[in-house]
Amino acid sequence: MIPTADIVAITASALLNHTLDGLLALCPPGAPVLVIGPSTPLSPVLFDRGVSLLAGAEVADEAALLRSITQGAAFPQAEGVRRVTWARPAAGPAARR
Repeated sequence: MIPTADIVAITASALLNHTLDGLLALCPPGAPVLVIGPSTPLSPVLFDRGVSLLAGAEVADEAALLRSITQGAAFPQAEGVRRVTWARPAAGPAARR
């Protein structure tokens, strides 16, 4: 289904299970590609791989996050986390490698 998709959303777990490169290779040229999830690495290197948008999380308050973790909070309950979205700059590469 990916080669015919208008928009492709890939969870960041694709990095952990080593499938991201294969999934990116399936994406049609010109289709927006999103990498999403709290473990998404906020790295512009992914823009060079054809990713259009990164949606992840960053630590905003380390003490609050550590307190949440030690209390057994799941990610949606965690305090001290800020959800962030990075878009590929307009001058960034449009072609996938």
